[in-house]
Amino acid sequence: MEIPFVGGCACGAVRYECTAEPLMALNCHCRDCQRASGTAYASGIFVPASAFTFTKGTPKYHVSTADSGNSASRGFCAECGSPVVATQAAYPMLIIYASSLDDPSWHRPAMDIFTSSAQPWDHMDPALLKYPKGFV
Repeated sequence: MEIPFVGGCACGAVRYECTAEPLMALNCHCRDCQRASGTAYASGIFVPASAFTFTKGTPKYHVSTADSGNSASRGFCAECGSPVVATQAAYPMLIIYASSLDDPSWHRPAMDIFTSSAQPWDHMDPALLKYPKGFV
């Protein structure tokens, strides 16, 4: 991984740059993340919000209540629908969807959270830490 790292949506209408190393990376299996990602989980990279900048366009946000009971705000491209970023009231950081990275090959999640909501067909990596709920 090179710093800064960049990414954006599928159509290129939303682009970003991050100038800090990730604080953590994980897979979230809560129902809200399943719905937002369209599959079994959302894979996210947590970064300091102060190190993140949109360089082109801005996402549209949808606010919901996550399984934790906290407010979650998910930013996606209004043109192509690609998930780009999220915030979660429980965490004072910005979450970048790993799928939005230009080079997602360096992404290494360290844990699975909300595994109590995981789908039975989701085969999680047994080497990752598992938390039935959040980790805070």
